[in-house]
Amino acid sequence: MKARHLGIAAISAEGAALCYRTLVQEAQAAMGEHAHPEISLHCFSMSEHMAAIEAGDWPQVGRLLLASAQKLVAGGAELLLCPDNTVHPGLALIRAQSPAPWLHIGEEVAKAAQARGFRRIGVLGTRFLMEGPVYPQALAALGMEAVIPDEAQRLGIHRRIFGELVQGRFEPETRRYFQAVIQTLADQGCDAVVLGCTEIPLLIGESDSPLPVLDSTRLLARAALRFAINPGISPEGP
Repeated sequence: MKARHLGIAAISAEGAALCYRTLVQEAQAAMGEHAHPEISLHCFSMSEHMAAIEAGDWPQVGRLLLASAQKLVAGGAELLLCPDNTVHPGLALIRAQSPAPWLHIGEEVAKAAQARGFRRIGVLGTRFLMEGPVYPQALAALGMEAVIPDEAQRLGIHRRIFGELVQGRFEPETRRYFQAVIQTLADQGCDAVVLGCTEIPLLIGESDSPLPVLDSTRLLARAALRFAINPGISPEGP
């Protein structure tokens, strides 16, 4: 049976590229050499999303995602994913209206965390993500707790994400900064950390981190592959 056609609603270039690369590279283990599902990608200018996010206009973020969904489905996509944690409050507003089902990055990370037996989980990402509902809700639904860095660390992470990571800059000093933040979370009793900005896994890997990592980008891509390659599995959502 043919694999489902996947549609990526992209926001930032680095996160979307890592998601696409993961889909293509990891599909081969199940599908054969050079084989992967059909993949389409749509991306509005990131500035459109950022204007809405900075204004706290989550309905507009949702409208942009729904417009991406419509374009992707018109091109044949059967299953949708967005490799950007920050916009997921907008996704929650339009998921039921979507012309095709979405995977939710927070839900997929939470499932992986539960499977690994984690209970208290640090969350790194943009300020909007760390201070927002995505991971507290997704983790609490499966009996886990979300913990975020203090305000100064949140601002430091946020500034480095937008000033460096989304621009494709991955500096050793910034890696050390993230490692120090993760160590603080470990000292607070966390047993894992979510890399909840989809560029962070390009900076920090399992071997770099004082805590086990939950790589949101690759976990989302792997979930999409499972659903694409096994059409008998139905994702949650419409």
